[in-house]
Amino acid sequence: MKRYAKLASGLAVAAMAVAASGAHAQEPKRGGTLIFAIVAEPPTYDCHGTQTFAVLQRVAPHYSTLLRFAPGKYPAVVPDAAESWTASPDQLTYTFKLKPNIKFHDGSPFTSEDVKATYERIGHPPKGVISNRKDSLAKVASIETPDPLTVVFKMKEVDASIITGAFASPWNCLYSAAKLKQDPNFPVKNVMGTGPFKFVEHVAGSHWTGERFDQYFKPGLPYLDGFRAVTTSAVAAQNALSGKQVLAEFRGFSPNERDRIVSNLGKDANVHESPWLLHMDISFNPQRKPFDDVRVRRALSLALDRWGGAEALGKITNLRHVGGVMLPGGEWAASKEELEKYPGFGRDMAANRAEARRLLKEAGHENLTLTLSNRNIAPYPAMGVFVIDQWRQIGVKVEHQQLETAAWVTAFTSQNFDAVVDSYTDYSDDPTTGLVKFLSADRWTTASNKFDDTKLNELYLKQAGTIDPAERRKYIREFEKITLEEANTIPIFWWHRIVVHNQRVKGWTMSPSHMIYQSLEEIWLAPEG
Repeated sequence: MKRYAKLASGLAVAAMAVAASGAHAQEPKRGGTLIFAIVAEPPTYDCHGTQTFAVLQRVAPHYSTLLRFAPGKYPAVVPDAAESWTASPDQLTYTFKLKPNIKFHDGSPFTSEDVKATYERIGHPPKGVISNRKDSLAKVASIETPDPLTVVFKMKEVDASIITGAFASPWNCLYSAAKLKQDPNFPVKNVMGTGPFKFVEHVAGSHWTGERFDQYFKPGLPYLDGFRAVTTSAVAAQNALSGKQVLAEFRGFSPNERDRIVSNLGKDANVHESPWLLHMDISFNPQRKPFDDVRVRRALSLALDRWGGAEALGKITNLRHVGGVMLPGGEWAASKEELEKYPGFGRDMAANRAEARRLLKEAGHENLTLTLSNRNIAPYPAMGVFVIDQWRQIGVKVEHQQLETAAWVTAFTSQNFDAVVDSYTDYSDDPTTGLVKFLSADRWTTASNKFDDTKLNELYLKQAGTIDPAERRKYIREFEKITLEEANTIPIFWWHRIVVHNQRVKGWTMSPSHMIYQSLEEIWLAPEG
Protein backbone atom coordinates (compact mmCIF):
# COMPACT_ATOMS: atom_id res chain seq x y z
CA MET A 1 0.00 0.00 0.00
CA LYS A 2 3.02 2.31 -0.05
CA ARG A 3 2.03 3.67 -3.45
CA TYR A 4 -1.09 5.18 -1.90
CA ALA A 5 1.05 7.75 -0.09
CA LYS A 6 0.25 10.63 -2.44
CA LEU A 7 -3.41 9.68 -2.57
CA ALA A 8 -3.51 9.48 1.21
CA SER A 9 -1.96 12.94 1.44
CA GLY A 10 -4.75 14.25 -0.78
CA LEU A 11 -7.33 12.67 1.48
CA ALA A 12 -5.53 14.18 4.45
CA VAL A 13 -6.59 17.60 3.17
CA ALA A 14 -10.16 16.52 3.78
CA ALA A 15 -9.31 15.09 7.17
CA MET A 16 -7.62 18.32 8.22
CA ALA A 17 -10.68 20.30 7.21
CA VAL A 18 -12.85 18.13 9.42
CA ALA A 19 -10.37 18.24 12.29
CA ALA A 20 -10.16 22.01 12.05
CA SER A 21 -13.90 22.24 12.54
CA GLY A 22 -13.56 20.36 15.82
CA ALA A 23 -15.46 17.30 14.64
CA HIS A 24 -13.15 14.79 16.30
CA ALA A 25 -13.42 16.60 19.64
CA GLN A 26 -17.19 16.23 19.80
CA GLU A 27 -19.37 13.28 20.72
CA PRO A 28 -21.91 12.30 18.05
CA LYS A 29 -25.42 13.56 18.79
CA ARG A 30 -28.57 11.63 17.91
CA GLY A 31 -31.49 13.20 16.14
CA GLY A 32 -32.21 15.59 13.32
CA THR A 33 -32.85 15.26 9.60
CA LEU A 34 -30.05 15.69 7.09
CA ILE A 35 -31.17 17.68 4.05
CA PHE A 36 -28.85 17.39 1.07
CA ALA A 37 -28.97 18.12 -2.66
CA ILE A 38 -28.76 15.74 -5.62
CA VAL A 39 -28.51 17.30 -9.06
CA ALA A 40 -30.16 14.50 -11.05
CA GLU A 41 -33.29 12.38 -10.98
CA PRO A 42 -32.97 8.55 -10.60
CA PRO A 43 -33.90 6.50 -13.70
CA THR A 44 -34.51 3.42 -11.51
CA TYR A 45 -34.34 2.35 -7.85
CA ASP A 46 -32.31 -0.77 -8.67
CA CYS A 47 -28.62 -0.66 -7.60
CA HIS A 48 -27.79 -3.58 -9.86
CA GLY A 49 -29.15 -2.04 -13.05
CA THR A 50 -27.54 1.39 -13.12
CA GLN A 51 -24.26 3.25 -12.73
CA THR A 52 -25.38 6.78 -11.86
CA PHE A 53 -24.81 8.50 -8.54
CA ALA A 54 -28.37 9.81 -8.88
CA VAL A 55 -29.54 6.33 -7.84
CA LEU A 56 -26.77 5.28 -5.47
CA GLN A 57 -26.74 8.41 -3.31
CA ARG A 58 -30.46 7.96 -2.72
CA VAL A 59 -30.69 4.21 -2.17
CA ALA A 60 -27.39 3.47 -0.37
CA PRO A 61 -28.84 4.44 3.05
CA HIS A 62 -31.51 1.75 2.63
CA TYR A 63 -29.25 -1.21 1.86
CA SER A 64 -26.33 -3.21 3.19
CA THR A 65 -23.51 -4.85 1.24
CA LEU A 66 -21.41 -7.89 2.20
CA LEU A 67 -18.30 -5.76 2.73
CA ARG A 68 -17.63 -2.03 2.48
CA PHE A 69 -14.75 0.40 2.25
CA ALA A 70 -13.53 1.33 5.72
CA PRO A 71 -14.53 4.91 6.63
CA GLY A 72 -11.46 7.11 6.75
CA LYS A 73 -9.15 4.29 5.63
CA TYR A 74 -9.69 4.04 1.87
CA PRO A 75 -8.99 1.64 0.17
CA ALA A 76 -9.14 -0.78 3.13
CA VAL A 77 -12.19 -3.07 3.21
CA VAL A 78 -14.17 -4.13 6.30
CA PRO A 79 -17.31 -6.22 6.94
CA ASP A 80 -20.79 -4.79 6.54
CA ALA A 81 -23.53 -7.46 6.59
CA ALA A 82 -20.73 -10.00 6.86
CA GLU A 83 -19.21 -10.58 10.28
CA SER A 84 -16.00 -12.04 8.84
CA TRP A 85 -14.62 -13.69 5.74
CA THR A 86 -11.79 -16.01 4.74
CA ALA A 87 -10.13 -16.93 1.46
CA SER A 88 -8.60 -20.32 0.72
CA PRO A 89 -4.82 -20.38 0.02
CA ASP A 90 -5.47 -20.86 -3.70
CA GLN A 91 -7.93 -17.90 -3.74
CA LEU A 92 -10.65 -20.12 -5.22
CA THR A 93 -13.00 -20.25 -2.21
CA TYR A 94 -14.37 -17.30 -0.23
CA THR A 95 -16.37 -18.03 2.90
CA PHE A 96 -18.49 -15.35 4.59
CA LYS A 97 -19.99 -15.55 8.06
CA LEU A 98 -22.97 -13.21 8.34
CA LYS A 99 -23.88 -11.10 11.35
CA PRO A 100 -26.78 -12.64 13.29
CA ASN A 101 -30.15 -10.97 13.82
CA ILE A 102 -30.10 -8.78 10.71
CA LYS A 103 -33.61 -7.86 9.63
CA PHE A 104 -35.11 -6.40 6.50
CA HIS A 105 -37.23 -3.29 6.89
CA ASP A 106 -40.40 -5.38 6.72
CA GLY A 107 -39.21 -7.36 9.78
CA SER A 108 -38.25 -10.54 7.92
CA PRO A 109 -34.88 -12.17 8.78
CA PHE A 110 -31.85 -11.75 6.55
CA THR A 111 -30.01 -15.00 5.77
CA SER A 112 -27.45 -16.51 3.45
CA GLU A 113 -30.24 -17.25 0.96
CA ASP A 114 -30.69 -13.51 0.45
CA VAL A 115 -26.99 -13.13 -0.36
CA LYS A 116 -27.15 -16.02 -2.82
CA ALA A 117 -30.29 -14.67 -4.52
CA THR A 118 -28.72 -11.22 -4.78
CA TYR A 119 -25.47 -12.37 -6.34
CA GLU A 120 -27.16 -14.82 -8.69
CA ARG A 121 -29.37 -11.96 -9.89
CA ILE A 122 -26.25 -9.86 -10.58
CA GLY A 123 -24.23 -12.63 -12.22
CA HIS A 124 -27.07 -14.41 -14.03
CA PRO A 125 -29.91 -11.90 -14.38
CA PRO A 126 -33.29 -13.42 -15.25
CA LYS A 127 -34.93 -12.39 -18.49
CA GLY A 128 -36.00 -8.76 -18.29
CA VAL A 129 -33.59 -7.90 -15.44
CA ILE A 130 -30.75 -5.44 -16.11
CA SER A 131 -27.41 -6.17 -14.44
CA ASN A 132 -24.67 -3.64 -15.12
CA ARG A 133 -22.07 -5.65 -13.22
CA LYS A 134 -22.65 -9.13 -14.57
CA ASP A 135 -19.06 -9.36 -15.82
CA SER A 136 -17.69 -8.79 -12.30
CA LEU A 137 -19.00 -12.23 -11.30
CA ALA A 138 -17.96 -14.09 -14.44
CA LYS A 139 -15.37 -16.14 -12.54
CA VAL A 140 -17.79 -17.30 -9.83
CA ALA A 141 -18.59 -20.98 -10.38
CA SER A 142 -21.18 -21.45 -7.63
CA ILE A 143 -22.64 -19.95 -4.47
CA GLU A 144 -23.35 -22.31 -1.56
CA THR A 145 -25.32 -21.72 1.64
CA PRO A 146 -24.42 -24.47 4.12
CA ASP A 147 -26.36 -22.72 6.90
CA PRO A 148 -28.39 -19.49 7.34
CA LEU A 149 -25.32 -17.49 8.38
CA THR A 150 -22.71 -18.88 5.96
CA VAL A 151 -22.17 -18.12 2.27
CA VAL A 152 -19.45 -19.79 0.18
CA PHE A 153 -18.36 -18.48 -3.22
CA LYS A 154 -16.53 -21.05 -5.34
CA MET A 155 -14.39 -19.58 -8.12
CA LYS A 156 -13.64 -20.98 -11.58
CA GLU A 157 -10.28 -19.22 -11.52
CA VAL A 158 -8.44 -16.54 -9.57
CA ASP A 159 -9.96 -13.06 -9.67
CA ALA A 160 -7.63 -10.44 -8.18
CA SER A 161 -10.42 -7.87 -7.94
CA ILE A 162 -13.23 -9.97 -6.47
CA ILE A 163 -13.11 -8.36 -3.01
CA THR A 164 -13.50 -4.74 -4.15
CA GLY A 165 -15.09 -5.52 -7.50
CA ALA A 166 -17.93 -7.66 -6.14
CA PHE A 167 -18.05 -8.16 -2.38
CA ALA A 168 -17.42 -4.52 -1.34
CA SER A 169 -19.07 -2.91 -4.35
CA PRO A 170 -21.53 -0.20 -3.27
CA TRP A 171 -23.68 -1.25 -6.25
CA ASN A 172 -24.22 -4.79 -4.97
CA CYS A 173 -27.06 -3.95 -2.61
CA LEU A 174 -28.36 -7.02 -0.77
CA TYR A 175 -31.96 -7.80 -1.68
CA SER A 176 -34.63 -10.04 -0.19
CA ALA A 177 -34.71 -13.50 -1.80
CA ALA A 178 -38.44 -13.70 -1.04
CA LYS A 179 -39.16 -10.43 -2.87
CA LEU A 180 -37.00 -11.46 -5.84
CA LYS A 181 -38.81 -14.79 -6.06
CA GLN A 182 -42.14 -12.98 -6.26
CA ASP A 183 -40.80 -10.49 -8.82
CA PRO A 184 -37.18 -10.41 -10.07
CA ASN A 185 -37.68 -6.73 -10.91
CA PHE A 186 -39.04 -5.82 -7.47
CA PRO A 187 -36.08 -3.45 -6.72
CA VAL A 188 -36.70 -1.40 -9.86
CA LYS A 189 -39.71 0.36 -8.30
CA ASN A 190 -39.48 -0.67 -4.64
CA VAL A 191 -36.94 -0.06 -1.88
CA MET A 192 -36.65 -2.61 0.92
CA GLY A 193 -33.29 -3.49 2.41
CA THR A 194 -31.48 -3.98 5.72
CA GLY A 195 -29.74 -0.59 5.79
CA PRO A 196 -29.80 2.13 8.47
CA PHE A 197 -32.78 3.96 6.99
CA LYS A 198 -36.24 2.84 5.85
CA PHE A 199 -37.61 4.25 2.62
CA VAL A 200 -40.46 6.75 3.11
CA GLU A 201 -41.24 8.34 -0.26
CA HIS A 202 -39.97 9.61 -3.57
CA VAL A 203 -41.69 12.55 -5.22
CA ALA A 204 -40.18 12.87 -8.71
CA GLY A 205 -38.56 16.22 -9.30
CA SER A 206 -38.89 17.17 -5.64
CA HIS A 207 -37.43 14.91 -2.94
CA TRP A 208 -36.57 11.46 -1.57
CA THR A 209 -36.92 10.72 2.13
CA GLY A 210 -35.85 8.04 4.60
CA GLU A 211 -36.30 7.50 8.33
CA ARG A 212 -34.18 5.71 10.93
CA PHE A 213 -34.59 1.92 11.04
CA ASP A 214 -34.77 1.21 14.77
CA GLN A 215 -33.90 -2.47 14.28
CA TYR A 216 -30.69 -1.75 12.38
CA PHE A 217 -28.08 -4.39 13.21
CA LYS A 218 -25.27 -1.97 14.13
CA PRO A 219 -25.79 -0.85 17.74
CA GLY A 220 -26.28 2.89 18.20
CA LEU A 221 -26.53 3.63 14.49
CA PRO A 222 -27.72 5.59 12.64
CA TYR A 223 -27.48 8.87 14.53
CA LEU A 224 -29.92 10.76 12.32
CA ASP A 225 -33.70 10.54 12.64
CA GLY A 226 -33.86 10.63 8.87
CA PHE A 227 -32.73 12.29 5.66
CA ARG A 228 -34.25 14.26 2.81
CA ALA A 229 -32.53 14.31 -0.59
CA VAL A 230 -33.72 17.34 -2.54
CA THR A 231 -33.73 17.07 -6.33
CA THR A 232 -32.35 20.26 -7.85
CA SER A 233 -30.09 21.76 -10.51
CA ALA A 234 -26.37 22.40 -10.07
CA VAL A 235 -26.82 26.15 -9.73
CA ALA A 236 -29.78 25.75 -7.37
CA ALA A 237 -27.71 23.35 -5.24
CA GLN A 238 -25.02 26.00 -4.82
CA ASN A 239 -27.63 28.59 -3.86
CA ALA A 240 -29.36 26.23 -1.44
CA LEU A 241 -26.10 25.30 0.26
CA SER A 242 -25.06 28.96 0.45
CA GLY A 243 -28.46 29.87 1.92
CA LYS A 244 -28.48 26.88 4.32
CA GLN A 245 -31.62 25.35 2.80
CA VAL A 246 -29.52 22.21 2.37
CA LEU A 247 -26.51 21.16 4.43
CA ALA A 248 -24.58 19.11 1.87
CA GLU A 249 -24.05 17.98 -1.71
CA PHE A 250 -22.02 14.79 -1.99
CA ARG A 251 -20.79 14.73 -5.60
CA GLY A 252 -18.60 17.81 -5.88
CA PHE A 253 -18.11 21.41 -7.00
CA SER A 254 -15.67 23.31 -9.21
CA PRO A 255 -13.08 25.65 -7.65
CA ASN A 256 -15.18 28.71 -8.56
CA GLU A 257 -18.32 27.13 -7.10
CA ARG A 258 -16.42 26.19 -3.95
CA ASP A 259 -15.15 29.74 -3.51
CA ARG A 260 -18.61 31.20 -3.98
CA ILE A 261 -20.19 28.87 -1.41
CA VAL A 262 -17.39 29.40 1.10
CA SER A 263 -17.69 33.17 0.66
CA ASN A 264 -21.40 32.97 1.47
CA LEU A 265 -21.16 30.45 4.33
CA GLY A 266 -18.03 31.85 5.94
CA LYS A 267 -17.16 29.96 9.13
CA ASP A 268 -20.06 27.58 8.48
CA ALA A 269 -18.30 26.11 5.44
CA ASN A 270 -16.39 22.82 5.62
CA VAL A 271 -14.32 21.98 2.52
CA HIS A 272 -13.07 18.48 1.63
CA GLU A 273 -10.73 17.84 -1.33
CA SER A 274 -9.23 14.76 -2.93
CA PRO A 275 -8.03 13.35 -6.27
CA TRP A 276 -11.07 11.90 -8.05
CA LEU A 277 -11.52 8.48 -9.66
CA LEU A 278 -12.83 10.23 -12.75
CA HIS A 279 -10.90 10.89 -15.92
CA MET A 280 -11.49 12.70 -19.22
CA ASP A 281 -10.44 11.02 -22.44
CA ILE A 282 -10.59 11.40 -26.17
CA SER A 283 -11.52 8.40 -28.31
CA PHE A 284 -10.95 8.25 -32.06
CA ASN A 285 -13.18 6.49 -34.57
CA PRO A 286 -11.20 3.80 -36.44
CA GLN A 287 -14.06 3.36 -38.91
CA ARG A 288 -13.31 6.82 -40.32
CA LYS A 289 -10.08 7.69 -42.08
CA PRO A 290 -7.54 8.91 -41.16
CA PHE A 291 -8.21 7.84 -37.55
CA ASP A 292 -7.40 4.25 -38.42
CA ASP A 293 -3.79 5.43 -38.81
CA VAL A 294 -1.79 5.26 -35.58
CA ARG A 295 0.45 8.10 -36.79
CA VAL A 296 -2.51 10.48 -36.89
CA ARG A 297 -3.81 9.44 -33.49
CA ARG A 298 -0.37 9.67 -31.89
CA ALA A 299 0.22 13.10 -33.44
CA LEU A 300 -3.01 14.38 -31.92
CA SER A 301 -1.99 13.05 -28.51
CA LEU A 302 1.54 14.48 -28.78
CA ALA A 303 0.16 17.97 -29.45
CA LEU A 304 -1.56 18.22 -26.04
CA ASP A 305 0.29 20.03 -23.27
CA ARG A 306 -1.29 18.06 -20.44
CA TRP A 307 0.95 19.48 -17.71
CA GLY A 308 0.37 23.11 -18.63
CA GLY A 309 -3.31 22.49 -19.30
CA ALA A 310 -3.85 20.85 -15.91
CA GLU A 311 -2.27 23.83 -14.17
CA ALA A 312 -4.45 26.33 -16.05
CA LEU A 313 -7.73 24.41 -16.07
CA GLY A 314 -7.31 23.30 -12.45
CA LYS A 315 -7.86 26.90 -11.36
CA ILE A 316 -11.34 27.10 -12.89
CA THR A 317 -12.53 23.49 -13.32
CA ASN A 318 -12.19 20.07 -11.66
CA LEU A 319 -9.65 19.04 -14.33
CA ARG A 320 -6.43 19.11 -12.34
CA HIS A 321 -4.36 15.92 -12.43
CA VAL A 322 -2.20 14.41 -15.19
CA GLY A 323 -2.21 10.64 -15.31
CA GLY A 324 -2.23 7.58 -17.49
CA VAL A 325 -4.72 4.74 -17.31
CA MET A 326 -4.81 4.54 -13.49
CA LEU A 327 -5.53 7.12 -10.75
CA PRO A 328 -2.52 9.45 -10.26
CA GLY A 329 -0.96 8.74 -6.87
CA GLY A 330 -2.82 5.46 -6.53
CA GLU A 331 -1.38 2.02 -5.96
CA TRP A 332 -1.33 1.07 -9.64
CA ALA A 333 -0.39 4.42 -11.20
CA ALA A 334 2.71 5.13 -13.23
CA SER A 335 5.20 7.45 -11.57
CA LYS A 336 5.75 10.86 -13.18
CA GLU A 337 9.10 9.59 -14.46
CA GLU A 338 7.43 6.58 -16.09
CA LEU A 339 4.60 8.69 -17.44
CA GLU A 340 6.82 11.30 -19.09
CA LYS A 341 8.31 8.62 -21.34
CA TYR A 342 4.96 8.00 -23.06
CA PRO A 343 3.85 9.89 -26.21
CA GLY A 344 1.90 12.99 -25.20
CA PHE A 345 3.25 13.14 -21.65
CA GLY A 346 6.72 14.55 -22.24
CA ARG A 347 7.25 18.11 -21.01
CA ASP A 348 9.18 19.41 -24.06
CA MET A 349 6.23 20.70 -26.05
CA ALA A 350 8.36 22.13 -28.86
CA ALA A 351 9.78 18.66 -29.50
CA ASN A 352 6.36 17.01 -29.06
CA ARG A 353 4.69 19.28 -31.59
CA ALA A 354 7.54 18.98 -34.07
CA GLU A 355 7.11 15.20 -33.92
CA ALA A 356 3.33 15.57 -34.24
CA ARG A 357 3.68 17.69 -37.42
CA ARG A 358 6.18 15.18 -38.82
CA LEU A 359 3.80 12.27 -38.23
CA LEU A 360 0.88 14.09 -39.85
CA LYS A 361 2.99 14.94 -42.90
CA GLU A 362 4.24 11.37 -43.15
CA ALA A 363 0.65 10.12 -42.98
CA GLY A 364 -0.39 12.61 -45.69
CA HIS A 365 -2.62 14.67 -43.39
CA GLU A 366 -0.63 17.80 -42.57
CA ASN A 367 -3.79 19.87 -43.22
CA LEU A 368 -6.09 17.71 -41.14
CA THR A 369 -9.66 18.86 -40.44
CA LEU A 370 -11.91 17.07 -37.95
CA THR A 371 -14.98 17.39 -35.73
CA LEU A 372 -14.65 17.04 -31.97
CA SER A 373 -17.93 15.76 -30.50
CA ASN A 374 -18.43 16.88 -26.91
CA ARG A 375 -20.94 17.09 -24.10
CA ASN A 376 -22.39 20.53 -23.35
CA ILE A 377 -22.09 20.48 -19.56
CA ALA A 378 -19.13 21.63 -17.42
CA PRO A 379 -16.27 20.89 -17.53
CA TYR A 380 -16.54 19.21 -20.95
CA PRO A 381 -16.67 22.47 -22.99
CA ALA A 382 -13.59 23.84 -21.21
CA MET A 383 -11.62 20.73 -22.07
CA GLY A 384 -12.88 20.87 -25.65
CA VAL A 385 -11.67 24.45 -26.06
CA PHE A 386 -8.28 23.48 -24.61
CA VAL A 387 -7.88 20.53 -26.98
CA ILE A 388 -8.91 22.55 -30.02
CA ASP A 389 -6.35 25.25 -29.19
CA GLN A 390 -3.62 22.62 -28.77
CA TRP A 391 -4.42 20.98 -32.10
CA ARG A 392 -4.50 24.38 -33.82
CA GLN A 393 -0.83 24.72 -32.92
CA ILE A 394 0.07 21.80 -35.20
CA GLY A 395 -2.13 23.04 -38.03
CA VAL A 396 -5.25 20.96 -37.33
CA LYS A 397 -8.60 22.67 -37.85
CA VAL A 398 -11.44 21.54 -35.57
CA GLU A 399 -15.19 22.03 -35.45
CA HIS A 400 -16.40 21.87 -31.84
CA GLN A 401 -19.71 19.98 -31.75
CA GLN A 402 -21.30 20.45 -28.30
CA LEU A 403 -24.22 18.09 -27.77
CA GLU A 404 -26.97 17.46 -25.23
CA THR A 405 -26.20 14.37 -23.16
CA ALA A 406 -28.57 12.05 -25.06
CA ALA A 407 -27.17 13.12 -28.45
CA TRP A 408 -23.60 12.84 -27.14
CA VAL A 409 -24.22 9.27 -25.95
CA THR A 410 -25.80 8.40 -29.28
CA ALA A 411 -22.82 9.85 -31.15
CA PHE A 412 -20.28 7.48 -29.68
CA THR A 413 -22.53 4.42 -29.28
CA SER A 414 -23.41 4.67 -32.98
CA GLN A 415 -19.80 5.54 -33.94
CA ASN A 416 -20.99 8.82 -35.47
CA PHE A 417 -17.90 10.88 -34.63
CA ASP A 418 -14.32 11.64 -35.65
CA ALA A 419 -13.07 12.24 -32.13
CA VAL A 420 -15.21 12.30 -28.98
CA VAL A 421 -14.61 13.69 -25.50
CA ASP A 422 -15.54 11.04 -22.97
CA SER A 423 -15.16 10.34 -19.26
CA TYR A 424 -15.13 7.39 -16.89
CA THR A 425 -15.70 7.18 -13.15
CA ASP A 426 -15.24 4.33 -10.72
CA TYR A 427 -15.56 3.60 -7.00
CA SER A 428 -12.38 1.55 -6.67
CA ASP A 429 -8.85 2.07 -7.91
CA ASP A 430 -8.68 -1.49 -9.13
CA PRO A 431 -7.30 -2.22 -12.62
CA THR A 432 -9.95 -4.79 -13.49
CA THR A 433 -12.71 -2.20 -13.27
CA GLY A 434 -10.59 0.78 -14.29
CA LEU A 435 -8.94 -0.53 -17.46
CA VAL A 436 -12.09 -1.55 -19.31
CA LYS A 437 -12.48 1.99 -20.65
CA PHE A 438 -9.45 1.43 -22.86
CA LEU A 439 -10.56 -1.92 -24.26
CA SER A 440 -12.78 -2.71 -27.22
CA ALA A 441 -16.45 -1.72 -26.95
CA ASP A 442 -17.28 -4.90 -28.86
CA ARG A 443 -16.41 -6.79 -25.67
CA TRP A 444 -16.75 -4.19 -22.90
CA THR A 445 -19.75 -1.86 -23.05
CA THR A 446 -18.14 0.95 -21.01
CA ALA A 447 -15.45 1.45 -23.64
CA SER A 448 -15.91 4.07 -26.36
CA ASN A 449 -13.65 2.80 -29.12
CA LYS A 450 -14.11 -0.07 -31.55
CA PHE A 451 -10.46 -1.07 -31.69
CA ASP A 452 -9.89 -4.76 -31.02
CA ASP A 453 -6.35 -5.10 -29.71
CA THR A 454 -5.65 -8.71 -28.80
CA LYS A 455 -2.50 -7.71 -26.88
CA LEU A 456 -4.54 -5.43 -24.60
CA ASN A 457 -7.18 -8.09 -24.12
CA GLU A 458 -4.52 -10.63 -23.09
CA LEU A 459 -2.78 -8.23 -20.69
CA TYR A 460 -6.10 -7.26 -19.16
CA LEU A 461 -6.98 -10.88 -18.45
CA LYS A 462 -3.50 -11.62 -17.12
CA GLN A 463 -3.54 -8.80 -14.57
CA ALA A 464 -7.05 -9.79 -13.49
CA GLY A 465 -5.89 -13.33 -12.76
CA THR A 466 -2.69 -12.38 -10.91
CA ILE A 467 -2.59 -11.90 -7.14
CA ASP A 468 1.13 -11.04 -7.00
CA PRO A 469 1.16 -7.17 -6.89
CA ALA A 470 4.57 -6.89 -8.60
CA GLU A 471 3.51 -9.14 -11.48
CA ARG A 472 0.18 -7.39 -11.77
CA ARG A 473 1.88 -3.99 -11.91
CA LYS A 474 4.16 -5.27 -14.71
CA TYR A 475 1.12 -6.23 -16.81
CA ILE A 476 -0.54 -2.87 -16.12
CA ARG A 477 2.53 -0.94 -17.26
CA GLU A 478 2.64 -3.01 -20.47
CA PHE A 479 -1.08 -2.33 -20.96
CA GLU A 480 -0.55 1.39 -20.40
CA LYS A 481 2.40 1.58 -22.79
CA ILE A 482 0.43 -0.01 -25.63
CA THR A 483 -2.63 2.13 -24.90
CA LEU A 484 -0.73 5.42 -24.96
CA GLU A 485 1.41 4.51 -27.96
CA GLU A 486 -1.51 3.25 -30.04
CA ALA A 487 -3.62 6.23 -28.84
CA ASN A 488 -6.98 4.58 -29.49
CA THR A 489 -8.47 6.20 -26.39
CA ILE A 490 -6.16 8.70 -24.71
CA PRO A 491 -6.49 9.97 -21.13
CA ILE A 492 -6.15 13.75 -20.92
CA PHE A 493 -6.93 14.85 -17.34
CA TRP A 494 -8.07 13.30 -14.09
CA TRP A 495 -10.55 15.25 -11.98
CA HIS A 496 -10.15 16.77 -8.54
CA ARG A 497 -13.05 16.28 -6.14
CA ILE A 498 -14.19 19.25 -4.03
CA VAL A 499 -17.04 18.74 -1.57
CA VAL A 500 -18.47 21.57 0.53
CA HIS A 501 -20.72 20.92 3.54
CA ASN A 502 -22.24 23.06 6.19
CA GLN A 503 -20.05 22.67 9.29
CA ARG A 504 -23.03 21.10 11.11
CA VAL A 505 -22.52 17.90 9.09
CA LYS A 506 -20.19 15.59 11.04
CA GLY A 507 -18.99 12.03 10.62
CA TRP A 508 -18.87 11.99 6.82
CA THR A 509 -15.85 10.43 5.08
CA MET A 510 -14.14 11.96 2.05
CA SER A 511 -12.81 9.64 -0.66
CA PRO A 512 -11.71 9.63 -4.33
CA SER A 513 -15.21 8.46 -5.32
CA HIS A 514 -18.69 9.93 -4.95
CA MET A 515 -20.07 6.38 -5.07
CA ILE A 516 -18.92 5.20 -1.62
CA TYR A 517 -19.49 6.24 2.01
CA GLN A 518 -23.08 7.16 1.22
CA SER A 519 -24.97 5.02 3.78
CA LEU A 520 -25.24 8.11 6.07
CA GLU A 521 -25.14 5.77 9.08
CA GLU A 522 -22.30 7.63 10.83
CA ILE A 523 -23.35 11.17 9.94
CA TRP A 524 -24.67 13.36 12.73
CA LEU A 525 -25.68 17.00 13.00
CA ALA A 526 -24.06 19.47 15.35
CA PRO A 527 -26.27 22.23 16.82
CA GLU A 528 -26.64 25.46 14.84
CA GLY A 529 -24.45 28.39 15.73
